[in-house]
Amino acid sequence: MHPRVSVNQVSSWNWSLDEDLAFYEEAGIDAVGVSYRKLAATGDPIGAAERLVRTGLRVTNLLVPGPFTLAEPQRWPAQRETAGLVMDTALALRPEVVVFTTGPAGDLTWERAADALAEAMRGTLAEAEREGLLLLLEHTNPLRTDLGFVHTLRDAIDLGWRLDMGVCMELNACWAERNLEGTIGAGIDAIHLVQVSDYAIGTHRTPDRLVPGDGDIPLRRIIRQLLDAGYRGVFDVEIVGPRIEEEGYRSAIARSVAWLDELLSELLDELTPS
Repeated sequence: MHPRVSVNQVSSWNWSLDEDLAFYEEAGIDAVGVSYRKLAATGDPIGAAERLVRTGLRVTNLLVPGPFTLAEPQRWPAQRETAGLVMDTALALRPEVVVFTTGPAGDLTWERAADALAEAMRGTLAEAEREGLLLLLEHTNPLRTDLGFVHTLRDAIDLGWRLDMGVCMELNACWAERNLEGTIGAGIDAIHLVQVSDYAIGTHRTPDRLVPGDGDIPLRRIIRQLLDAGYRGVFDVEIVGPRIEEEGYRSAIARSVAWLDELLSELLDELTPS
């Protein structure tokens, strides 16, 4: 694997942690993004994190669905307990970054939801700073308002700066944004992880992603823009949906890694002074 490529566990959505680990060893995958959902499914997320550490895998990120229902502050005390367990798990795992979605806004305006997120996350952000954990904000597809209310890279960068959080750039959700190259250039210091998958124009459901290179997203152009802007982080394969299920995880993940390895090697060679 290219040292700037990792495979997120959501790419094998229905596999258990045991199945994931067996596959990584078989396929020579040495860098992974970890899904908190899968760790929690074991019944002991901290123990599962410690097990992952013992494998020697490089953990590029820990992916966490937004823990807070922002329009219902009466639920925040219980949700802060969940966020505390997430942070304890992250401390056991020590990923390079921890990625959160914002959680749903309910009936709040965007601006009120941003205020609520700042208040709800205050303790989590303070703990992360004390413990040296880098938290990232992930923007989401606008069809997934159950996961978050931030749906553009531009808004994610603005809100990340406000909260002193970095940003996870989800290519599948932002590839058609206006002036994407300008947004990347202006916000490159905030971008610490890039999630990579593909999309076929005409698809009306989500998630329904494709292996990189199989669809219509101009991935080569966007990844080149990121590299030109100075992005030095990881490209995390995050493929999920019915077409991935139909092909099978082994094939889809292997093809994704091979495609991204080849593209990065080529682009980075072009950028290396002769």
